[in-house]
Amino acid sequence: MKTAIIFTGQGSQHCGMGREFFEESAVFADIVEMSSEYAGIDLKKMMLEADEKTLSDTAVAQPALAAYAAGVAELLKEKGMNPDFTAGLSLGEYSALYLAGVFDLETFIRLTAFRGRVMKKCAESVDGKMYAVLGADPEAVEQICLEVSTGGMGTVSISNYNCKGQNVIAGISKAVDAAAGIIKERGLGKCVPLKVSSAFHTELMAPASRELKDYLEDVRFSEMEIPVVFNVTGKPEEAPVTEAAMKELLVKQVKSPVRMSQTIDFLSGAGVTNVLEVGPGKTIAGFIKRSAPEMKVVSVNDPAFFGV
Repeated sequence: MKTAIIFTGQGSQHCGMGREFFEESAVFADIVEMSSEYAGIDLKKMMLEADEKTLSDTAVAQPALAAYAAGVAELLKEKGMNPDFTAGLSLGEYSALYLAGVFDLETFIRLTAFRGRVMKKCAESVDGKMYAVLGADPEAVEQICLEVSTGGMGTVSISNYNCKGQNVIAGISKAVDAAAGIIKERGLGKCVPLKVSSAFHTELMAPASRELKDYLEDVRFSEMEIPVVFNVTGKPEEAPVTEAAMKELLVKQVKSPVRMSQTIDFLSGAGVTNVLEVGPGKTIAGFIKRSAPEMKVVSVNDPAFFGV
């Protein structure tokens, strides 16, 4: 019986997130307090008091979710949890690397805060949009995105392979709208606009990717203690994973599709039967239910899990 811990990403945040942990766990509260110093943001206040618009700001949401994940990760370590694999959805990949011992807390929070800032800056320079595509096969969606992208309206591509029957397209707004229109016209699936600030995980994020690459030159990574299933490939790297390899994957991740569906397939094929989802909500649980219903998922979003 194998276990994986998977961390949620941006979009799972909500006002009041972590309230029960703050009330019941001094460890969690201390981690968030330290994280606030590293991020230069009162993250506890953001989590508990900020309105949806403020908390959803990419520059706020990313360090806030990272601090939340770090607090829960420390509780998991205290509980003696030692998973066979770990992974995360987009931003959640950084939380997975933290759990795997690659980052210390300061490095983790400063890095995710920087990532949030450069992604926000890049997003503000692009007229981008994202749609969730429900029901269509990814191959058909890829072909439509290619048709539109070569038609002169701008680029659009799959940015997230979430699970069976659910993918996300992103790119220049008019191109995304055109692709969504074709998908609906052909009866391939339903398209739902997402409340995000730009076309994340596409080539339009190349400037943010370059800034992240420069930032990472001065960041030291420690040896990975738990295999991480990476977003860019949907599988772990062959051990030992070098610092250079990890940095390259993180730089690519910003402008490449997130392969969560492939990640779930890998974990299922590797014999994982139990998954712990860390983060607000139950996003990952929903993906797994659609893609690998034989796997049992527990969403660790309540201190009762730890008996505190």
